[in-house]
Amino acid sequence: MSILNEEEIKYETIIDVAKKMMIAARTAPKARGIDHLKIMMAESETIAIISQKMKEIGREINSPTFLRDAENITQSTALILIGTEIKTMGLKKCGLCGFPNCEAKEKHADIPCAFNTGDLGIAIGSAVSIAMDNRIDNRIMYTVGIAVKELELMGKETKIIYGIPLSATSKNPFFDRKHF
Repeated sequence: MSILNEEEIKYETIIDVAKKMMIAARTAPKARGIDHLKIMMAESETIAIISQKMKEIGREINSPTFLRDAENITQSTALILIGTEIKTMGLKKCGLCGFPNCEAKEKHADIPCAFNTGDLGIAIGSAVSIAMDNRIDNRIMYTVGIAVKELELMGKETKIIYGIPLSATSKNPFFDRKHF
């Protein structure tokens, strides 16, 4: 007779779901079929490094949100990172970014293209739907993305980043959180 304890499979299950989330983000629809996304997964030591950076930012700007989220992600088994480069789509008429076309927008390299951010949002939605379907606790955090960007963990070209911590506990640690 064999008995498998839930605690024995929790880690591998979360990692398996995290990998599926990464694939869901990659295969999400992209404007004009052009992909500017970067998708990664962080674990243990890297989560600790990101958390530390978030604490530094929180103290520097006196932000309880960064401090709370920094503590919060240490309760995750894995952390999905999804970001985008800022690149135009080569359109002659659009204006969604505030400029009349891509040629005019390209003179302002750090102004996001609406399609890049739209693709990022769709990819994040696809990823978290996989977590939801598998009952893995998660939350989308911009604070993680700020720290990851400053640490350049996704490269200098990745300009907009979000983090999605993953956990499987009896109470979702990413909701009803304490404020510092």
